[in-house]
Amino acid sequence: MMLIDPHAHMISRTTDDYQAMADAGVVALIEPAFWVGQPRTYVGTYVDYLSSIVGWERFRAGQFGIRHYCTVGLNSKEANNEELAEGVMEWLPRFALKEGVVAIGEIGYDEQTALEDRYFRLQLELARELALPVMVHTPHRDKKRGTSRSMDVCEEHGLDPGMVIIDHNNEETVAETLQRGFWAGFSIYPSTKMGNARMVEILRQYGGERIIVDSACDWGISDCLGVAKTAQLALERGIPPETVERVCYRNALEAYGQSGQMAEEDWLNPPAIDQRTLYAGNSILRGGREPHIETPDDRRARRLLID
Repeated sequence: MMLIDPHAHMISRTTDDYQAMADAGVVALIEPAFWVGQPRTYVGTYVDYLSSIVGWERFRAGQFGIRHYCTVGLNSKEANNEELAEGVMEWLPRFALKEGVVAIGEIGYDEQTALEDRYFRLQLELARELALPVMVHTPHRDKKRGTSRSMDVCEEHGLDPGMVIIDHNNEETVAETLQRGFWAGFSIYPSTKMGNARMVEILRQYGGERIIVDSACDWGISDCLGVAKTAQLALERGIPPETVERVCYRNALEAYGQSGQMAEEDWLNPPAIDQRTLYAGNSILRGGREPHIETPDDRRARRLLID
C-alpha cells in the first residue's frame, strides 16, 4: 500500500528517517511550516526557514525517492510577536507561489489571543485570494472550543470547508469537524494527541470519509512511521483495506491536490534517484559512502515487486 504522510516536520529529522519512511511505503509527504521549539526573534530567520522547506528538504526527500511538498504560514505561537508577524506576512505571498507549496499552514490558535486571531484571519484571506487549501493547527489547550472557533472563523471568511484541513483532532472534536464538512486530520504521537490504537477505534466508528492520518513527526519525541504503523494496526484489527488506503493515502491527495501542486503522477512516474546530485554544492553523502542510483524504470519495477 502506498502511503502519504501529510504532516511531517522533516527539517528536524535525519536521513535515516527518510530511508525508513521510504522503506515503509511512504511515496510523498507534506512538511508544514511550524514553530521550531524556541521563538524566532528576527524575520530573516523565518525567511531562511521557509527557504529550507521549499528547497533543501525537497531535495533531501528526493534523494530517497519521496516526493516532498510543504505548506507555508505564520504559526500561532509566533503570531504573538507582532513585529515578527508583520515581517513574515510581507514575505508569505512570495513563498505561497513557490513550486510544491500545497496550502497555507499550519495556522490557527495556540492561546487564542487577539494577535493569533488577527494573523489567522489575514492568512485565511491570503489562502482565499490564492485559491489554496488551509491547514489549521488546533490548540493543545482548550481544544474543543479552539477547534469550533477555528471552523467558525473559516466560515466567516467564506472558505469552503472542503478546502480546509482541521488538524490535531481527537475524540472530542472529530464529530463536529466532520459534520461541518471539514477534513479531519489526526496527528499520531507516541503518548499524546492521538495514538495508533485510538485512531483505529475512530476509524471503526466514523469510517474513512474526510479523515486524514499523519505522523506530525518533529523535533520532540515522535515517530516518523506514525502513518505506516497506524495503517498496519488498522488492517490487523479488521478495518477494511479500502478505508485504510483512503485515510493514509487517498484523502490527503484529494485534499491537498486542490492546490494544483500535487498529483499522483508525481510518484507513479518518478524521477531518477542519483545521490551524487548536489544542492547548492552540498550532498547528503558522507565519509566516502557509495551513492544510491536508481532509474525511473528501476523504481517502477521495485514498486511493482513490493505491491
